[in-house]
Amino acid sequence: MRYQEDGNVHLDFHGAVNTTIDFIVARYGVGVLHEIFARVGKDVYRDLHQHLADNDPNEMARHWKHFFDREGADYDIAVGDDEIVLTVRRCTAYHHVAKIAPSVSPHFCDQTTKTNEAIAEGTPFAITTEITGPGACRQVIRRRA
Repeated sequence: MRYQEDGNVHLDFHGAVNTTIDFIVARYGVGVLHEIFARVGKDVYRDLHQHLADNDPNEMARHWKHFFDREGADYDIAVGDDEIVLTVRRCTAYHHVAKIAPSVSPHFCDQTTKTNEAIAEGTPFAITTEITGPGACRQVIRRRA
C-alpha cells in the first residue's frame, strides 16, 4: 500500500482544511472546491485509482483501514462479494473540527465524496458516499452496472 504514513497526526490539520474549504467556497465558489477535490482524487490518489482500474477494490479498503485506525475513528469495513462498505459512526476529523472551530463547514465532507468519485472515475467501480449524520457516513465501493 502506497499511503502508509505512520507519523503523529496533528488533528488541527483538519481545522486548517475546514478553514480552507470555507475560504475557497467564499472566494471562488463550490464548483472550484469540487474541482480541487477531483484533482486530489485523480493526482494525489492515482495509485488507488489504478488499483480500481485494475479490478482491485481491496486496496481502497486497506487505505480506509489504515487512516481510520491511525486517527482512532469508530468505524467498520464489511467486504462482500459485490461491494465493500465502510460505515463511519464517528469521524475523528469532523468531531475534532467541531470542537476547535466556530463551525464545521457545510462542505467539509465534500472532500470525501468528491475525492472518492474522482478516484473511481473511469474504473469498473463506483464509490458512493452517504452522509448519515454529523461526522458519520457510509461509503460503498461496488462494480458499475
